[in-house]
Amino acid sequence: MTNSPVIALERVSFHFSNGQPLFDELSETFDTRHTGLVGRNGAGKSVLGRLLAGRLQPSAGRITGQAQVAYLPQDIEVANGTRVVDLLGFAAPFDALGRVSAGCMDEDDVETLEGRWDIAERLHAALHDEGLGHLALQTPAAMLSGGERTRVALLGMFLSGADLLILDEPSNHLDQASRQRLYERLQQWPGGLLVISHDRQLLDGMQRIVELSPGGLRGYGGNYSVYRDALLRERQAAQHALGHARTERKRGERALQAQQQRQQRRAASGARGARDSNQAPILLGQQKSRSENSAGRLQQRLQEARSGLDGAVREAAAQVDENQGIQLHGGAATLPEGKRVLSLRAVQAPYSAASLPDIDLFGPRRLAITGPNGCGKSSVLAMLAGRLSAVAGACRVEVPLAYLDQQLSCLPAAQSALAHLRRCNPGLPEALARTRLMHLGLDAHRALLPCARLSGGERLKLALAGVIDSEPAAPLLLLDEPDNHIDLDSLLAVETMLRDYRGALIVVSHDAAFIEALAITDRLQWTAQGWQYQRA
Repeated sequence: MTNSPVIALERVSFHFSNGQPLFDELSETFDTRHTGLVGRNGAGKSVLGRLLAGRLQPSAGRITGQAQVAYLPQDIEVANGTRVVDLLGFAAPFDALGRVSAGCMDEDDVETLEGRWDIAERLHAALHDEGLGHLALQTPAAMLSGGERTRVALLGMFLSGADLLILDEPSNHLDQASRQRLYERLQQWPGGLLVISHDRQLLDGMQRIVELSPGGLRGYGGNYSVYRDALLRERQAAQHALGHARTERKRGERALQAQQQRQQRRAASGARGARDSNQAPILLGQQKSRSENSAGRLQQRLQEARSGLDGAVREAAAQVDENQGIQLHGGAATLPEGKRVLSLRAVQAPYSAASLPDIDLFGPRRLAITGPNGCGKSSVLAMLAGRLSAVAGACRVEVPLAYLDQQLSCLPAAQSALAHLRRCNPGLPEALARTRLMHLGLDAHRALLPCARLSGGERLKLALAGVIDSEPAAPLLLLDEPDNHIDLDSLLAVETMLRDYRGALIVVSHDAAFIEALAITDRLQWTAQGWQYQRA
């Protein structure tokens, strides 16, 4: 496979409608190498993907290339009337075939069906091979789970014959088996590939990583592991450079102070000598003027030198700040070992085909709910949160809880990030709230944006921060796929914060590495025999 150019950015900028810049003058070539695009939430990765796919137009610069691009958005929106065949991207030939079969074809239908008269059979076979044979092409997309929608849309990508696939968080909502299938399909994909993702296993299958940051685009040869090693070296170098700059500033400041003191001593000595020399007043005035001018020039040089030393420290500190990770602040909730958290007796959750085992959860236990797409994991969590009612049996939760669903319904669309965080914790001073938002990667400008204007990852971090830092702190957290959408640094911060959390935790996730990092003590898992409960 040659690395011939597929699509290129030439000094591309994108500004929002209010003039606020997202990024400026990006230049990069995307070829047939499989590339992972990474960067902090809010850096503009999804916008860049839409620009490359032709879904948005740049504010300046241009995008060149004749590649046929297939694009998978981060969130698959399903409008009324959307069917499985629409998600696949083959509605036009399928509908043309229906009209021909019904004897009411349009004049362009025969041309549309050229070479695709067997389109229905081919799509049915593809769905069957993908483990989606239970879906009909006319099935309303609204009836599909989030994972099924993603799988159908991905299947359409692979069938598209595109030169370049642009996939935005393609493993979100996919169960472990579907993720593994995705990894294998991408490894076999012969064309160009650009994946926007935080999935470490997926990124380790890439041939190069491109990072989007406030400094622009930067490419790294190799997969995610190679990129992380390079990033670690850069961060260590930035810390070393900052320490060196501070040391040099102290050394320089001491030298400047010594130089200033010597000049002051010379000036004082000259003044005493002039007074004792009985010179004419006009000569004394000229000597004083020369001395003051010399002192002024020296003072200016000293100030310039100090500014240079301060500038070197600021520049080094900026590199450290750019490379610092995200920080999350957890609540102070604790639970004693013997405190009952919940009990389930002969419960059948809504939208689940099997009853749950009897469960008693005590103290700060950590329960992971796992299983394939469509088995009812989110419904179980919503039932525990009191958002849905059990079909049968008794479900009792005996401690206050905080709940984060996949739709982030706790975030008011029109409210600012700052207002939301302070609503969750009314006693939090504004200055401290702003600091904590900065730790999430939300600067002073983005802290005041409506929640709806934030990126998917920023919204998830904000929602999670509101849940875990609420006042009073909830002793039980219910989290539905809290690892979706967020960037890699944020994911590590979430793992660290949840490990340190001293309340009870119930989490739904498809990411085995994420679950392992949370020190899970209990598992509720869907199997071929139904729900199974295992306690460590």
